[in-house]
Amino acid sequence: MSLGKQVEAMMLDRHVHVEQLPDLDLYMDQVIQLFELAYQDLKRDEKEKIMTKTMINNYAKGHLLLPAKNKRYTKEHVMMISMIYEMKGALSLKDIKKVLDTAGVTAQEPKNGSAASLYRSYLNCADEKTELVRSEMIKQAADMEKKEADPYVQQVLLILSFIHQSNLYRRAAEKMIDSLP
Repeated sequence: MSLGKQVEAMMLDRHVHVEQLPDLDLYMDQVIQLFELAYQDLKRDEKEKIMTKTMINNYAKGHLLLPAKNKRYTKEHVMMISMIYEMKGALSLKDIKKVLDTAGVTAQEPKNGSAASLYRSYLNCADEKTELVRSEMIKQAADMEKKEADPYVQQVLLILSFIHQSNLYRRAAEKMIDSLP
């Protein structure tokens, strides 16, 4: 299979959509189950855990999200956990906290609806950018196939190229975080 076809066939992005969230509050085990179901296609192997109790507890201890109410998590909690999950692959918890604090969604009295508004905007942006990035990745794969004859070397070079780009994006995000008030 060509590199372009491989990239095209990859499941690269999943989200917990607002419509998936029940109108009632969830216990931690239910939150974890929701994430496991929503992100199962992104797992590299069956044993991988998407979300754990320890992760959620660490987010609460680090003041990345408000404490649960009577051991139950609201829709806003789940949205916040989802955004944290997205950022934690590239950023430190300290940087994530700064981003969320600046957005005004981690305060004891957050702006009414601020987490939901931020989350919806994020999902719209993410969907749009996913398609742009996928198209660019397919183009890069096709370019690599033209430049290099050996399929193994093609794949290794494409992996290195993707990692390099990921590092550039992460560094740019860190620089932007450093410039936040």
